Amino acid sequence: MILQLLMTREKEYHIAAEGELIKLAKDLLASHPDARIFAFFGAMGVGKTTFIKAICHELGSIDLVSSPTYSIVNHYATKNGQSLYHFDFYRIKSIAEVYDLGYEEYMYSGNYCFIEWPEKLESLLPDEYIRVGMEETNGLRRVVF
Repeated sequence: MILQLLMTREKEYHIAAEGELIKLAKDLLASHPDARIFAFFGAMGVGKTTFIKAICHELGSIDLVSSPTYSIVNHYATKNGQSLYHFDFYRIKSIAEVYDLGYEEYMYSGNYCFIEWPEKLESLLPDEYIRVGMEETNGLRRVVF
């Protein structure tokens, strides 16, 4: 199970510049080649969306990656026709809203899903997902996965 492996293979990074996120995105994907669900935990403004942009770029997204704060979910296509889903559950007020969105179709599609504010629906996340923790102190970002 991915969660159990994560506990024994946890990696920690300290990022000082946005440009370093491309290397980090490559490492995240290489470290978890079979994972499709990534949950990003961290305070507002810590860089979750920016990191997800780097990951989508690494996966070959041909679409503009932006925060889905108001739409809740954005769909991006890759050069090879793969679908990537980017969620922002910040504005969700109840689990019922998550069900109304049809989250199961996305989460169990086999496509990549990148989730911001997963703590709002943590009980609904699939058993196997990668937890990405982010925090920022004095311009230095700490990323753990």
